[in-house]
Amino acid sequence: MTETGENRAGGGPWWWSRPRSAVLDVVLAAISAAECALQGVGFARQAGIPPLIAIVLGVVAGSMLVLRRRWPIAVVLVSVAVSPAEMGITLGVVGLYTLAATEVPRRITALLAGMSAMGMMVITTIRLQQDIGQDPDFNPSSWFVPLVAFLMSLGMTAPPVLLGLYIGARRRLVESLTERADGLERELSLLADRAEERAEWARNEERTRIAREMHDVVAHRVSLMVVHAAALQAVALKDPEKASRNAALVGDMGRQALNELRTMLGVLRSGEGGEPEKKKQQVGAETEEGPSRLAEFAVAAAASASSAPAASDGPGAEAAPESASGSASGSGAGREGSAPGGGRVSLVREARKARQAREESAPTLAELDALVGQSRAAGMAVELNVEGEPGEECPPPVEQTAYRVVQEALTNVHKHAAGARTRVRVAHREAEVALQVENEAAPVDGAADAGLPSGGNGLVGMRERVAALGGGFVSGPTDAGGFRVSAIIPYVRP
Repeated sequence: MTETGENRAGGGPWWWSRPRSAVLDVVLAAISAAECALQGVGFARQAGIPPLIAIVLGVVAGSMLVLRRRWPIAVVLVSVAVSPAEMGITLGVVGLYTLAATEVPRRITALLAGMSAMGMMVITTIRLQQDIGQDPDFNPSSWFVPLVAFLMSLGMTAPPVLLGLYIGARRRLVESLTERADGLERELSLLADRAEERAEWARNEERTRIAREMHDVVAHRVSLMVVHAAALQAVALKDPEKASRNAALVGDMGRQALNELRTMLGVLRSGEGGEPEKKKQQVGAETEEGPSRLAEFAVAAAASASSAPAASDGPGAEAAPESASGSASGSGAGREGSAPGGGRVSLVREARKARQAREESAPTLAELDALVGQSRAAGMAVELNVEGEPGEECPPPVEQTAYRVVQEALTNVHKHAAGARTRVRVAHREAEVALQVENEAAPVDGAADAGLPSGGNGLVGMRERVAALGGGFVSGPTDAGGFRVSAIIPYVRP
């Protein structure tokens, strides 16, 4: 071991990582020094040297234990060196244990343990032979001395080495597990951060979908209301009968738009109208279910738009309902795992009912005639050309998206080219639907501009819907001064 800033920062002096480790080593060194000093007195008598020298030698040798964590090899070598003087039992045992528990290579540990065992065996053999020679009544067999010496050396070296190996392996295992736990904690922290990012992304996606649904559900009908109001203003004095019809249309469309808005707001408040107990059960879940509520809002918006009469179907709200339904079902599943008891079941059931209602009442390409009829009633010259019929393999999301694209394109004609002739072409091909909405330039003496605002979301929403199904979308002005919207939607996403 070496002294590091980390160890010093841990509170221990010099090479100790903790103060109690330093205290333990000092206590062991004091015990070993006292033991070696006492054993040195007996060695001094036998060797005929001054006792003071033997005591100083024993104290210095025993005090080497204070260095056992930093230089374990030196401590074992000192214990082997003083073994002929029959001193340093504590020094040898603790030194071997420390050597085996540290990161010293195993071959060095085995070599030093073997040296210590051989020294102990030799010293024990010599001492037994001397003791046997001094007692004439004790005459053991020839194998007695080697066996006792072997057992003594084995008992003094094997237990500390094995215990040290076990403690070292256990320490390394704990460090490895701690390191792995720290790594897992860091990974979990990263996953939590990524989950928060994904949740934020999901919230933004749901907000975008809701904006798209609101635009598709309300914009077309409100646009027609404004167009009819402008026509009403133009013919109020010239043709009172026509003005009356336009006023009736404006009133009907206004009532339908209000009903749709009321339905959408009802979705947002649907969690508040239940029984008190259910509301209490759903409080914890609703606080963390923004994306789920947003998805249900989008689903119900699309369902309310498509459930209105054919004369009031709004533009461009079908591709997103399909994607919103997937989001609602996914968020409903997540809610099922978080909402408590019967509350979460009822929430999931409500989401499924909303999705089922949307699928049953969603508009299809068969309703294009009614959609075109609305624009014709508003004074637009629209030509509809449909080639082929949608096959059984045509999935509902494809028809819904195609319907919404045509719807939004007609709304844009009302906004930007009132009175322009418009052609709608739909072709059912093998495994795909192709459609095109093209209008001519607005006539100079045509219908007056209704002054409809444009937020720039119509084309973006159409492109997002078509792209969500793996199709292609192109829009732009024509050479004749008009505008063209084209889309190809495959039955199966590539």
